[in-house]
Amino acid sequence: MNTSSSKRMLIASVVGLSLIAAACGSDDAATVDPPAATDSPLATSAPATTDAAATSDAPAPTEAPAPTDATATTEATAEMAGGEVFVTGSSTVEPISVLVSELADEMTGGELAVTVEGPGTGDGFKKFCAGEADISDASRPIKDEEAQACADAGIEFVELEVAIDGLTVATSINNTAVECLDVAALYALIGPESEGFTNWSDASALATELGSASVLPDADLIVTGPGPESGTYDTFVEFAIADIAEERGTDETTRSDYTQSPNDNVIVEGIEATDTSLGWVGFAFYEAEQDRMKALGVDAGDGCIAPSAESISDGTYPFSRSLFIYVNTTAMADNPAVASYVDLYLSTDGIAAVSDAGYVSLPDDRQAATQSAWDAAKG
Repeated sequence: MNTSSSKRMLIASVVGLSLIAAACGSDDAATVDPPAATDSPLATSAPATTDAAATSDAPAPTEAPAPTDATATTEATAEMAGGEVFVTGSSTVEPISVLVSELADEMTGGELAVTVEGPGTGDGFKKFCAGEADISDASRPIKDEEAQACADAGIEFVELEVAIDGLTVATSINNTAVECLDVAALYALIGPESEGFTNWSDASALATELGSASVLPDADLIVTGPGPESGTYDTFVEFAIADIAEERGTDETTRSDYTQSPNDNVIVEGIEATDTSLGWVGFAFYEAEQDRMKALGVDAGDGCIAPSAESISDGTYPFSRSLFIYVNTTAMADNPAVASYVDLYLSTDGIAAVSDAGYVSLPDDRQAATQSAWDAAKG
């Protein structure tokens, strides 16, 4: 499963099954407790596109021994409860959640039925904060207005950092003219002032004005990327656009005249289709499809750094981000299956799923912080 082809098959199948597949971050997991209001019913059996709850004849697992490694997240220490769990949100995190749901299915003989969908981080939070999901996957931290929506609905939650991903800027494998872009060039090519640019060189004057050292070729510019419903879109705006837009008094958004899709496979197809394309996806999707597109290095002031598991893990790649799950603690109290699923998510088997899905595991100290936040939420 660690090969490029197996990752490709996993991610493509997960995204293809999603209702609206979409593609971020603080370093520490923290418990968030919005003020309680009235209880909201949870749609734990809501329809979704990825149902990992197929029944098998495998016996329920026996109680797992507690681990001795204090720096790693723990194995589930009690027999997993049966029941239904509904997970929504980021399509970037979705492959991890699906793998963990498959583990839950195998370990409980189908008694723990987890349904996972990936409409995007923003759309996931809408459902989660309306009390329609037990867990929300997220490729960015929850926004203040989203947390307020949860508070208004009486939804209390805990934020758990589960993995690290890198936002990968990519072009066609046939594009030999571009190997690296600095942040100013990315703003000039994809930011709000680039509306109407159809040639890479159209952005040259703006890029130079912003202090860019990137050389932009005289070639057709066709951009494909996620839309505003995606956490990957929000993260790109945060990394490449927000600071410059604030300085210039422009909107903190991308240009609108590019091919937008919540489906990462569609984005990959768009990047692959044109020799001088430009786009962005999560690192795991790039790694699974790297024979179809070329990752560009990013210069955020410390030289050109290419995305890799190593540069993302050590933080040298400037477009690195944390991935999260948000757990409805009221749902957890009412439905023991939710805690069983999250216990498995944070176990060594769950951590292995992070790597199997193509993402970077958290360093030991951040894994420990996530486990502490979860232990505190369970009480």
